[in-house]
Amino acid sequence: MITKGQQVIQQWYKQKNWKQFPFQKEMEAAYLSGYSGLLNAPTGSGKTYALFLPFLADYINQHPDTYTTQKNNGLRMLWITPLRALTNDIRKAMQEACDEIGLPWTIATRTGDTSAAEKAALKRKLPEVLLTTPESLHLMLAQKDYPKMFSNLQVVVTDEWHELLGTKRGVQVELGLSRLKALSLGAGVGVLGSEVGDLRSDVVELKPEDVNREKPKLKTQKLPTSDLPPQHSDHRPQAPDLRLKIWGISATIGNLEQAAEVLLGNNFPPGQVKMVRANLEKKLEIKSIIPKNVENYSWAGHIGLKLLPEVMAIVARSKTTLIFTNTRSQSEIWYHAILDNYPEYAGIMAMHHGSLDNELRNWVEQALHAEALKVVVCTSSLDLGVDFRPVDTVVQVGSPKGVARFMQRAGRSGHHPGAVSRAYFVPTHSLELLEGAALKEAIKKGIFESRDPMLLTMDVLIQYMVTLAVSDGFKPDELFEEVKGTYAFADITRNEFGQLLDFITTGGKTLAQYDEFLKVEIEDGLYKVNSRRVAMRHRLSIGTITSELSIRVKWLSGGSLGTIEESFVSKLKPGNTFWFAGRSLEFIRVKEMTAFVKKSNSTKGLIPSWNGGRMPLSSQLSAVFRDKLDEVAHGIEKDEEVIALKPLFNLQQELSHLPQSHEFLIESFKSREGHHLLFYPFEGRLVHEGMASLLAYRISKIKNASFSIAMNDYGFELLTDEDVPIEQVLEDSSFFSIDNLLDDIQHSLNANEMARRRFRDIAHIGGLVFTGYPGQQIKNKHLQASTSLLFEVFTEYEPDNLLVRQAYNEALAFQLEEFRLRAALQRIATQNIILKVIERPTPFAFPIMVDSLGREKLTTETMEERISKMARRYGAEGVGEVDDKKKTRKPGITRKKGF
Repeated sequence: MITKGQQVIQQWYKQKNWKQFPFQKEMEAAYLSGYSGLLNAPTGSGKTYALFLPFLADYINQHPDTYTTQKNNGLRMLWITPLRALTNDIRKAMQEACDEIGLPWTIATRTGDTSAAEKAALKRKLPEVLLTTPESLHLMLAQKDYPKMFSNLQVVVTDEWHELLGTKRGVQVELGLSRLKALSLGAGVGVLGSEVGDLRSDVVELKPEDVNREKPKLKTQKLPTSDLPPQHSDHRPQAPDLRLKIWGISATIGNLEQAAEVLLGNNFPPGQVKMVRANLEKKLEIKSIIPKNVENYSWAGHIGLKLLPEVMAIVARSKTTLIFTNTRSQSEIWYHAILDNYPEYAGIMAMHHGSLDNELRNWVEQALHAEALKVVVCTSSLDLGVDFRPVDTVVQVGSPKGVARFMQRAGRSGHHPGAVSRAYFVPTHSLELLEGAALKEAIKKGIFESRDPMLLTMDVLIQYMVTLAVSDGFKPDELFEEVKGTYAFADITRNEFGQLLDFITTGGKTLAQYDEFLKVEIEDGLYKVNSRRVAMRHRLSIGTITSELSIRVKWLSGGSLGTIEESFVSKLKPGNTFWFAGRSLEFIRVKEMTAFVKKSNSTKGLIPSWNGGRMPLSSQLSAVFRDKLDEVAHGIEKDEEVIALKPLFNLQQELSHLPQSHEFLIESFKSREGHHLLFYPFEGRLVHEGMASLLAYRISKIKNASFSIAMNDYGFELLTDEDVPIEQVLEDSSFFSIDNLLDDIQHSLNANEMARRRFRDIAHIGGLVFTGYPGQQIKNKHLQASTSLLFEVFTEYEPDNLLVRQAYNEALAFQLEEFRLRAALQRIATQNIILKVIERPTPFAFPIMVDSLGREKLTTETMEERISKMARRYGAEGVGEVDDKKKTRKPGITRKKGF
């Protein structure tokens, strides 16, 4: 039987001349039957309406006679998005649907861009639907009497959950949901609390095996995908255990089931979980832009501008194009290059990245909607969810390093059901063409990256505990059970929780003598913050996004352009010219954390750089990349990209060797710089960083040597001034072994310094340091000094400190990707080792050696000049140019596996 709500929604679809997809009907049935779960649908498939309209139908079913007149219903839906930019577009779509259906509702947003006046209005009168971010959700939890705000809440939707999963912002969502679930069960703050003594126990010494704890076993039942229970007249689940529904929306990732369990938590009622999959075949056309003379295309060190004419030809024949770059600096450079070479695009071209002022970004988004722009150069700031229907083409400059990321960006074009998404891949150097072929193959086979959830992030939990203490306070037993119900903290022990309670109340064992760290007081077993100063500073610090201190850029005449990092501004002198937000600017002065500028007519200037690092090749994409390389080695090339690279691969084979899937290539040669050893795991730069240091350490156990290390996504180089007995090293079966791996990593790397760097962010999130008030931020060098001092104090006097332990674990997991390093070593140990002694750098070696240019301390040459000089020195000006006298196989040896 079709309900009143379903009839109204169906009628609305007819008025729009739209047709419900099967997955939208399945989502409607699941929602009305009381399920929570995860909706998996590709971008541009109508997934927002798939969840929002069933929510409206449910409300109409509850109020079939008064739904068009009933106002002031309180907050009924909370919609969490990872990007503030998403909220405006979604709000407009939701408001339009409500207005056309006849619901007198208000759809509002609360993000970091919401004005103080708008936030005050939200407190006085809540909308029926509120769109917000993880940070703003926690700010709401930091308000007095916040349970009243959520008393009518029916459903929480986490949009783009795949983007939050595996980040500390995702952990924020988990903790926020744990509180909202408790409220929906009637567990008001402090109601279920008990005595404190059983939690604030004496701290016991941590055991070494606790440091690298395994992930918790999944406790929720396997998600059902069919056999919906019959609907009932009141459209509620049978014997409901939880009033609040929780839904996530995710693009395709490799661990969707786990993603659902992380979102819902370990204690979600069994039988109320549903996975809805769209199973829509998104039409996607991907084409690589292949240089006309691949044999003379850049081997390394460039950003793709040599293909600018080809890119602009695509722009000319498209309606609207998004040109995606991987960094903000690269977007500024490309924008500047287009403006210089194609001035006719002035006025119909824009730029969009996260450091631009919010008003500028909003203008770009509105202009895209209004079809006023022909091309936008952008970064990941436009990756997600915004519906720009005029966009029919996407250009990706450089490898996105991940399959899911490329799919997300490609989906920005043709962003509506049934439309074709068109994406072009622009290689910045020749070998990236092979990554282009790997991307197409991975998408064809449905190979997507997993997002591993973060576990036991104590800094986020400390921040959350103080957040609750700032509002109405909490009782520890109640909070401990809630926190244990999340996936992230399923393994937290009472002892660890007790340490955190000690930390926020007394400063713990080390900081008890400093009043600054005594934030939370205990009143009759209730943990509360009573200091207005502590509360204000904490609210200003809520969040897990950490970056270098930013300085706002403003015109002398008024108006903001955005933010750039302090380290860049510190190098500027009055009168210097730099390019930012697509404009040539003259630097005037810095005052109160603001850089004042005026317009410059100079055509040359510096481009700001932002700390963020280069993205490493994902494990899934690197595996397909190795498969493509194996096809080349066997002479069965079938992709246009691989065929175009034939001259380069021929040269690699001629100078050295093309490794097959069962082979691992090592190259060795001498130059005036010293003795070079080059290894090619093709596992991504982070894995290579750890592996290079590890193997250098193992070599040094046979012969003392000092190594200089360089790496890229394909391999790494060990350079030393003395000859290395590599053949003797390879005879040792433990060279690629995972035995004693952690011990060897500790010896080979400055693990202490790596952990110290991770600790800076942890200290910020955990509230150990205060970054300053708006407009009065503390200088970055002072913050680094403070966190370094704290790290030293904890290391010396409190070695079992949970935040220090977390810093070491994060360094292993995220900076070195220890899990991938271990798997790569196990793979290499089963392969035949191919050692080739070469006379000059090969196409595989040259890009790594370009990276090594960063090791030089002083130079007056540009990077372009230095690369050209290196190419001339080694005779590598063109991929196909080989001296006839040297067209012979170079001496080499082959090592079989087991050595």
